[in-house]
Amino acid sequence: MKQGSDRIQRNAPGGERPDSLLFSSAFGDLGVDPSMLVSWISRARELEAAALGSTRGVELLQSLWSRDKYMGRLGIDAIGRLEAFFDFAGVPAGRDIIRQDEYSNFMIVLLSGTIAVDRLQPWGEQMRMAEARPGDILGEMSLLDSGMRFAHCTTLNDCEIGVLSADALDALMASDPELAASLIALLARKLSLRLRIVGARVSDRQLP
Repeated sequence: MKQGSDRIQRNAPGGERPDSLLFSSAFGDLGVDPSMLVSWISRARELEAAALGSTRGVELLQSLWSRDKYMGRLGIDAIGRLEAFFDFAGVPAGRDIIRQDEYSNFMIVLLSGTIAVDRLQPWGEQMRMAEARPGDILGEMSLLDSGMRFAHCTTLNDCEIGVLSADALDALMASDPELAASLIALLARKLSLRLRIVGARVSDRQLP
């Protein structure tokens, strides 16, 4: 896997690390043991993820997001500029890309394949929340606040993914603040809609 941190540094203004650490420093505000934070680099090694060419990765991202009601508002050119900040990878079937209740600070865009989103409920039931399809975004809440994951996300078959880390988002804010602001606003809108849907679904399951 290409080391995302090296690429981030190269794309920050003047080749320096970004001054803005709004997202990569969020974990420190939680007051928990720093060793509990799971980075994408460590998870990629664990998954035995294979590097995916950035050209193919960004072409898939452009194709999928250009058809999305919300992410399509970025425009093809702007989505293309995200290539420098995303890691693209292939992940085998049956791997937990995200695990419930862990701390991490990256989000996933599914580019091909299917990912199961399951949540273990307090009463012990394993609940299938969704099956993500290409173009879907997973884990954006923890990207923004480095908080605990809400669910398990497991590849049901071989998948290709794009990954945006908190470090990369900070670098994007430093080098292209307008694009970063648009991306964050759209992620927040999609997250709000998803939480409303999930909340309604959980409430329905709890009814007698």
